[in-house]
Amino acid sequence: MIKIILAEDHNIVRDGIRNLLEKEKDMQIVGEALNGQEVIDLINKGVTADIILADINMPLLNGIEMAGKLSQASKNIKVIILSMLDHERYVMQAFQAGVSGYLLKNISADELTFALRHIHLDGRYICAELSLRLLDRLIAQPDRRQHEAETGIEFSTRDIEVLMLVSDGLTNQEIADKLFTSKRTVEGYRQSLIEKTGARNTAALIRYAIKNGLIN
Repeated sequence: MIKIILAEDHNIVRDGIRNLLEKEKDMQIVGEALNGQEVIDLINKGVTADIILADINMPLLNGIEMAGKLSQASKNIKVIILSMLDHERYVMQAFQAGVSGYLLKNISADELTFALRHIHLDGRYICAELSLRLLDRLIAQPDRRQHEAETGIEFSTRDIEVLMLVSDGLTNQEIADKLFTSKRTVEGYRQSLIEKTGARNTAALIRYAIKNGLIN
């Protein structure tokens, strides 16, 4: 039996998901919450669950923040994000926080139940729509490895993550909060990127990154 906690602050959405999952013989809703803090409270009170199915946008503590806290506390519970937010930045942040799956709310009932069962068996899952979109992006973008070979400049995964967040206009502190690191560390990455690329400032750094396919 897959024991599930639903975390969704819109009652009509939560009711619909519950009604859908209650029809599955191998799934049981063991708790419901309006935000991430209520989920943590349920777990601290002794509610046992295999999976938390959570939205991102919730008051007090959102789904990604909740996943991060559970991961830091070494709680052996899988978190699946079910959200309308389809930007790859949110997908990246969610998996960095320790989630096991990311689903969009327009998926079919069959894909939802498949994802729950797959993740319950220690898998990870991104819904088909996002997977295909990411694949199309990878196919279309310039080859970063070719650029690195031609210039001799190497970029780590964290370099690219920082670049993406810088291009979104976030401050060093905001980036640090999202990457669960310190402001000083982010400042170091930003300065290193400017020195690597020979950019004069942040605006030039972003232009360089877009021109060379490091970010979209």
